[in-house]
Amino acid sequence: DVEAMPDGSIVATFLNGAIRTTEQEEMAHLMRRKSQFMIAFGACAQLGGIPGLANQWDRKTIFERVYSESPSTVNPEGVVPEMVYKDNGRTVHLPGFYDTVKRLDQVVEVDYSVPGCPPTSDLLKQAVDTLLSGKLPPKGSVLAPDRALCDECPRKDTKPDNLEIEEFKRPHQILIDHEKCLLAQGLLCLGPATRGSCGALCVKGNMPCTGCFGPTSRVKDFGAKALSGMASLLAAKDDATILKVIESVPDPVGSFYRYSLPASLLVRKKMEGTNDAR
Repeated sequence: DVEAMPDGSIVATFLNGAIRTTEQEEMAHLMRRKSQFMIAFGACAQLGGIPGLANQWDRKTIFERVYSESPSTVNPEGVVPEMVYKDNGRTVHLPGFYDTVKRLDQVVEVDYSVPGCPPTSDLLKQAVDTLLSGKLPPKGSVLAPDRALCDECPRKDTKPDNLEIEEFKRPHQILIDHEKCLLAQGLLCLGPATRGSCGALCVKGNMPCTGCFGPTSRVKDFGAKALSGMASLLAAKDDATILKVIESVPDPVGSFYRYSLPASLLVRKKMEGTNDAR
């Protein structure tokens, strides 16, 4: 039982996942007490991850969609999760569901982060080796090389010096050249804004980078950096053409903040009230 272990008796905890429920928050606090080092392991713990996209809505809106409005839902009684539920004399206690998804360091003190969705086995090994060596980087460091993905991309030599994009295309819309720079083919590849060290796995699979390794240390807001970088590549010169190019990105928040909305300057959609769980 972890609760019975002495505080600080665990050398390091690699905790993955964002914080959405009271149970997840409780576990994060427990593991923080028991561990000498707390490592945010993966994009969800480090940045909020894909679950963080739910910060575009509040709990009420999410529950209405999931338990009432979705086409596949059959729930005539309108039952939704409650923290305390009584049925036939039994009382069931469930975790509370917060309005806002948080990254790990918004809940407990985090010593280091390992990026990725998921982190590679090489990065995990390097992180463990770093802890065992005793030669620790400054607290708060990301345990991965601080360079952009484009620096290690096998297609980097095919990227034009003066790249201009007339339209962003989705992978299913074109026959992708497996050797040419994906940005040069009009695909929304976030390699220029994304921290490298993943081995360019998506690019090698002929798919554009979606940014799961997050920003380098020089970037405060990954989504804003990625968005401004893509905007600088637009070939359009007049407002109408610029708008047409922008509209070729069907989901800007899901594209540029896919893994990092809770870690951004935006954090979430403006919401009235509190973040109390229910």
